[in-house]
Parts: sequence; structure tokens; C-alpha cells
Amino acid sequence: MIGKVKQWLGIEGVKLTLVIPESVDQKAGEVMGWVRFQTMHPQTVLLIRLRMIERYARGRGEQRLVDEYVLGQLEIEQAVGVLPDEPVEVPFRLPFVRIKSNVDRLSDMGLMASGLATIARWTRAVKSEYRIEAEAVVKNVGLNPFDKKSILLD
Repeated sequence: MIGKVKQWLGIEGVKLTLVIPESVDQKAGEVMGWVRFQTMHPQTVLLIRLRMIERYARGRGEQRLVDEYVLGQLEIEQAVGVLPDEPVEVPFRLPFVRIKSNVDRLSDMGLMASGLATIARWTRAVKSEYRIEAEAVVKNVGLNPFDKKSILLD
């Protein structure tokens, strides 16, 4: 009984770890990496979902606004058997398209406009953070394993 509850909750089940570079060239338009699975009991992963998300924050204090944008997503529909003490790595290529704000477009207009864009970012306290999220659907498990890692865009 306790074993079935543990399995359904994912305790002692599949552990998911994202293996990605610390930074990626935004002009490349894709992130390459691996999803690593480990388990204490034999399990079957049915689906892997990956998303790249931008957290765009601007403003200060009470007027601070934060939005999140999905820049890219990928679903890998592949049954992967994971055995105890045998890590399994599934490679992926996650394509993404960076969304440009008005300030970003201004900085692309040339040297003078680039300086104005820098000042605008500073005065508005604009900051973007990027992360990759991974979730796996595991057979006969109610709570799916997941992981998320920050990544820098060059």
C-alpha cells in the first residue's frame, strides 16, 4: 500500500535533471542539451515537455510589472525505459524566437539610438531573465518530475 502511494506521488521514482549550457548565442535560435533520468525502481517515461521562458520585469516599487513569455517549446513523444542505477540521457534541440521590446528595437537602430536605449533600460529598471523548464510524464505516476534552470543569452 505504501509502495503504491510512493509510486503515485513520484517518491523514489524518476528524478529529472536538465543538462544545459550556462549561456547560448541568441542568434543561434536554439538550445541544445540533455534531459537526464535516474530512478530507484523501473519506470517508463512517456513524454518530455520543454519550454524556454523569458521573465521580463520593468519598473520600480509598487509600479513594477513582470510578464513571462514562452519563447520556444518542444514535446518529445518517446517511451524511455529507466532502470535503477542506470542514468538515461535524452538529447534535445529546443528552438526559440526572442521577442524584442520597443527598447530592444531602438537599440538596433544605430549607435545614437543604442545609447538612448541603454538609458531607457536603466531609468525603467528593465531586466530580462531566461530559463528552461522540463517536465516528464511518467507511466502510473500522478505527480510528474520536473526541473528548471536559468540560462543567459549572449
